[in-house]
Amino acid sequence: MSTNLETCYSFLLMMNLHTRLKDTGLHKFLLIGLFFSLVASCSGEKIDNGQVFRMGISNEPPTLDWSLATDSVSFDILTNIMEGLTQYDSNMEPVPAIAKRWEISKNGKTITYYLRDDVFWTDGQPVTAHDFEYSWKRLLNPATAAQYAYFLFDVENAQEFNSGKIYDPSKVGVSAKTDHILEVSLKKPVVYFPSITTFMVTFPQRKDIVEKFGDHWTDPENIVTNGPFKLSDWEHEYKLILTANENFYEGRPYLDTVLAYVVREKTTALTLYETGELDMVELPPVAIPHFKNHEEYENLPQLRGYYYGINVLKPPFDNPLVRRAFAHSVDRSRLPLLLKGEEIPSSSWIPKGMFGYNPDIGAKFNPAVGKKLLAKAGYPKGKGFPEIIAMYNTNDTNRLIGEFLQAQWKEHLNVDIQLESQEWKVFLNRLQVDPPQIFRLGWGADFPDPDNFMNLFISSSGNNRLRWSNSRYDKLVASGATLVDPEKRQQVYDEAQRILTEIDAAMIPLFVATQNLLIKPYVKGFEMNPMELMYLKKVSIATNPTA
Repeated sequence: MSTNLETCYSFLLMMNLHTRLKDTGLHKFLLIGLFFSLVASCSGEKIDNGQVFRMGISNEPPTLDWSLATDSVSFDILTNIMEGLTQYDSNMEPVPAIAKRWEISKNGKTITYYLRDDVFWTDGQPVTAHDFEYSWKRLLNPATAAQYAYFLFDVENAQEFNSGKIYDPSKVGVSAKTDHILEVSLKKPVVYFPSITTFMVTFPQRKDIVEKFGDHWTDPENIVTNGPFKLSDWEHEYKLILTANENFYEGRPYLDTVLAYVVREKTTALTLYETGELDMVELPPVAIPHFKNHEEYENLPQLRGYYYGINVLKPPFDNPLVRRAFAHSVDRSRLPLLLKGEEIPSSSWIPKGMFGYNPDIGAKFNPAVGKKLLAKAGYPKGKGFPEIIAMYNTNDTNRLIGEFLQAQWKEHLNVDIQLESQEWKVFLNRLQVDPPQIFRLGWGADFPDPDNFMNLFISSSGNNRLRWSNSRYDKLVASGATLVDPEKRQQVYDEAQRILTEIDAAMIPLFVATQNLLIKPYVKGFEMNPMELMYLKKVSIATNPTA
């Protein structure tokens, strides 16, 4: 059904395209805003009853199967329709959720979760320990092809089952002892494991629903969830509608409805915000200086690193000298001036604000060293260097960074880089099947421990898009997960980071991201956090903005 917002959105897309051809600065969205002020019919999507929160999402969620989801857009939705064993408090420490408590054995290798008995699926069935056992083993099943399967590799026989070395799922160290007791057997003590169970891939699943509906089990008419909201509608490429779960175990949320609109361009989203069609928006780089002193502006550094990955199997980047040359030829200090969001330039991988951060690590900007390395690799002054593709997913920020890197490598290495932009779903599929030589990616903390960043690039990680493997790196990361002594742990992660970013230079860290938002003053209870998790269960609307 067509709505007023849908009509406005269509107008906006046309105006955005037109102005993009004429202007690239702040004037662009001001022109669009002027246009909107003349369109009286764009009065918003009317929902007369209850509290409604309207937000934009940058892309269509590739999937809402939480065994397969890998992207922040899907996570934003899943965070609000599902709950797991544990959740974070305001200090980002794991606290009880569906598990009312847990016990860790003296040797640290067995964790027993005791589940609440008042948590129900949206179809009225109780959530049980069996649902967790099924979900974890489905995640690990090689037939699922879950990129996050490695998250559970510390569980006894999990990696062996995932790799096909063993075929019996009963040997995997997760077992429902009763409906309300889940026992997890670990290969080794893992100090941060209760944080892992806050993450979506560990959430429970209903075996009967998955098997009955197959690939369509996450469709609104089929999916069952247990979170503060339920998925009521999904109009692909337009919006998702979440409605309050009346039977949520922590109590019904304040919001009646969450409308999540697919708005790919941040400038478009900003105009929708300014015309009263959205209640929160992430600012595009060009707009940040204009709004920094605005009462609705919020900024917070994230535990999120932005990097360019390298496919180490594709020439000429199969040569570490070439990779190191490229890493040394990026002046990261210019990125905050370009992006205007108080980003923190970084040549190391573990982000500032997390244990393990070391600003002295990484291939520092040194174009003279970059030139020497490229010459040593057989390309003096860039002569004879083949055509290279650098790929990013479509949005304003990624385009700016891509163009910046293109210019940097031309200036300092005299090499030509062709930029290629892809829509998000196509981009993800390309990275999975056949990554180009260079590609843009980022990583936000799934749990606030350095293992989450370092584990990303171990040989067995489903999220390692680099096609890179280093046995010493793998051993160091595995060791770091078990160490309690912070000094020893820091030494281990320092060495691993040097291998990743300096010696092998398999990826090029660029900066630690920040979140730059505008939030309407009538939105109450929204709390920013360094993991960029969007919890809406405590959000309320002081007045009805669509009235």
